[in-house]
Amino acid sequence: MKLVREPLQRAIAAAATLNGKTLALLIASSLVATSGIVVSAMSGSSGLNPLAAAAAQQLLEEHPAAVAAAPESAPEATPAPSSSPQEAAPSPEAAPLPSSGSVPSPETAPTPEPETPTRPPTEPELPEAGPIKHVFLISLASTGYDAAFGASSQMPYLSGTLRPQGVLLTNYSLLDTAALPNGIAAIGGQAPTADTKADCPDYEKCLLPVETLTLADQFGTARFSWHAYLEGMADPEGKPGNCVHPEPDATEAPAVGGYSAKLNPFVYFHSLLDLGDCASNDVPASELARDLKRKPDAVANFNYVAPDLCNSGFRGQCPEGSPDGAAAADAWLEKTAGEILASPAYKKDGLLIVSFGAADPAAAEELTAAGGDPLKTGALLVSPLLTAGGTDGAAYDPYSLLRSVDELFGLSPLGEAEGAKVHSFASAFVAGETAAGD
Repeated sequence: MKLVREPLQRAIAAAATLNGKTLALLIASSLVATSGIVVSAMSGSSGLNPLAAAAAQQLLEEHPAAVAAAPESAPEATPAPSSSPQEAAPSPEAAPLPSSGSVPSPETAPTPEPETPTRPPTEPELPEAGPIKHVFLISLASTGYDAAFGASSQMPYLSGTLRPQGVLLTNYSLLDTAALPNGIAAIGGQAPTADTKADCPDYEKCLLPVETLTLADQFGTARFSWHAYLEGMADPEGKPGNCVHPEPDATEAPAVGGYSAKLNPFVYFHSLLDLGDCASNDVPASELARDLKRKPDAVANFNYVAPDLCNSGFRGQCPEGSPDGAAAADAWLEKTAGEILASPAYKKDGLLIVSFGAADPAAAEELTAAGGDPLKTGALLVSPLLTAGGTDGAAYDPYSLLRSVDELFGLSPLGEAEGAKVHSFASAFVAGETAAGD
């Protein structure tokens, strides 16, 4: 039993490094799953089987810190030998007999009450999604509210075709002009920092600890599914790759118009990096069209979609002679949003959110010089369950996106998203209600 007990104690110690809310959300991690395999082997008569032995070995290799912290098992106590046969078992003659007055008569003997059967422990109830069960969140770079939704819009598909089909959030604003503060807030509820406002030139300084959770962590625990689709994401050899990010001590130098980690907030959370969720679900955008053709039950409940630097709408990032800035973003949006709106998952119970996760630096300078607000970008909600052509003037921001998606799926908001002043549009989908009209 010692061969089983020591790996098990080490696994428990590793799991103990996650506490409170984090442990509840990460209980399905590979660490705890490995512990379960080891436990199951204890019921066998021949010790660890090969599967359990391999799981225990993997646990020791992947979590050396937790293993080192695990207490060594104490030796089993053995009963001390009796000093004499008389001490070990008193003779019947040595036992005193009760007095006749202390023996209850059969008529007066108390009847033991039947034991109340204890109910087996029940699993906690999992959250349930409301009417919306598939969310598609697109994140672009803004060249200003008027450039997107104004009378002289530079995005004719967004303002002329898509906007009449949905509800315009006229007072949606960014937290900062940089991409990372808004992306991290939208999936993790974390406030901007000096490093994220600079789009984290030093990648390691922006990595958030494992106890800092995300919407993706919540979905995994609640048995919902998620995917992030990033255009142009590739490994160092130029092949499509998952969860691509700089090395901890490196500075990212993205190719002009290509993929950049600053557009991919999921790679900044240890909770997703360390347990493999990012490697599994953070994928190149080339997989989106294929996934959208699947049956609704096979499509992720939450889908984050971000184009590359050119198609996001950043000026000066596209090849010379091709559409640039807002025009490039609008052309990409027409193709991608069209595929989403035609998908079975969207048609059944979907919500498309077209948001802006950053401000184009050149456009932001021009707006500021003209007395405008580069943080005001607007956003659009499109769903079969919303009244088309409506507007909503409440103050929304990236925290609102997180809070709204959490509430749509019966989850509690994370971080700053649970603030009393953070508005949610989830109520538009409750009890048949719709967002406010004009």
